[in-house]
Amino acid sequence: MNPAIKNPLLFALVFSLIIMTGFLNSWNVALGILNMGLISAVMALGVNLQWGYAGLFNVGIMGFVALGGLGAILIGMPPVGEAWAAGGTRLLFSLAVAAGTIVGAVVLWGRMAAGRARTLSMLALLIGGFFVFRALFDPAVAAIEAVNPAGTGYLGGLGLPVLIGWPVGGLLAAGAAWIVGKTALGLRSDYLAIATLGIAEIIVAVLKNEDWLSRGVKNVVGVPRPVPYEIDLQNSASFVARMEGWGLNPVTASSVTVKLMYGLLFAAVLLLMIWLTQKALNSPWGRMMRAIRDNEVAAEAMGKDVTRRHLQIFILGSAVCGIAGAMMTTLDGQLTPGSYQPLRFTFLIWVMVIVGGSGNNWGSVLGGLLIWFLWVQVEPMGLWMMDLITSGMGDDSGLKKHLLESAAHMRLLTMGVILLLVLRFSPRGLIPER
Repeated sequence: MNPAIKNPLLFALVFSLIIMTGFLNSWNVALGILNMGLISAVMALGVNLQWGYAGLFNVGIMGFVALGGLGAILIGMPPVGEAWAAGGTRLLFSLAVAAGTIVGAVVLWGRMAAGRARTLSMLALLIGGFFVFRALFDPAVAAIEAVNPAGTGYLGGLGLPVLIGWPVGGLLAAGAAWIVGKTALGLRSDYLAIATLGIAEIIVAVLKNEDWLSRGVKNVVGVPRPVPYEIDLQNSASFVARMEGWGLNPVTASSVTVKLMYGLLFAAVLLLMIWLTQKALNSPWGRMMRAIRDNEVAAEAMGKDVTRRHLQIFILGSAVCGIAGAMMTTLDGQLTPGSYQPLRFTFLIWVMVIVGGSGNNWGSVLGGLLIWFLWVQVEPMGLWMMDLITSGMGDDSGLKKHLLESAAHMRLLTMGVILLLVLRFSPRGLIPER
């Protein structure tokens, strides 16, 4: 089929499924699926930048998504004055000491001649700096985390509009990607995958355990919204009168209105990302990246700095994932480090990219919307199907019990089946790279 016809039909099919959910289930559910689908599409675009443009196999997506969520917290949440008074200044000084130790070690290593003296000096500087850092850091952290640990126990943020936290989340992810890229991009693809996964787990472990930064597993709740709260709409006489005039329940309408506002924000970000990535793909830079992806040796022979370009695209893709992570934290209204699991933030995003079409930005968007819809809806659909199959069986039937319990695993089964079918019949994805 002509791509000019097939591609719009695929998008129309996905949106038809979401609209059908609104009619058959509820518009709150349908808009919830759409909003998370838009965020997933942004994540898929970030991974597609790395894999589709440059062939970089990054399985540390959840680490960059988590850093994006942290960015939203550091910007949007109000500062905790008591915690800053208890140990904020000491904590910042200890972090400055740590940074100074690292910088000093780098300078020392570059200026001293190789030999025993340089090695001993490096050890003395690093060990001494470490003990000074811990002597300042540990008491400051203990003082901060002792301030109302049930409600705060952390420094909080800057109290700025949370939308500013979205690009800041991208910058945090980009900074981490620079560090990862500097150390791991010289590795072969399989070792790069292992390195990125390990570093992502380290990032999530830090967020889980450093309560002064993100409250750890106690979670940061009450993240400010860029849209009104439902209760504010319900208390607005004009809104209530307008909804009642249209024959709508104001309570339900307030929830739908808020989700629509989120959807417009997320759609605006997604459209901006698509425009930027399409411009990059069709530019000389994009052609160079694909040339490097297809044949690194030939690209190097033509004078291209492959490692530098890999680092560049790795940072850009991670920044996009960080922005998506900040959007998701804003939508959830909380930062939950314990929920950053590889299954959801790595495997699922990779399925979106592969099914949609690696190397094609529109394919990544389609994969994000379609796979997220199936991820949410397959389990209730599976339970309905199992109820239908077992309707004639007795309540004491072991087979009926087994089939009903197996409905919980329909998500993983469906993702695997879809992936196998696409790889068999359309190995380049539903919307292949041109």
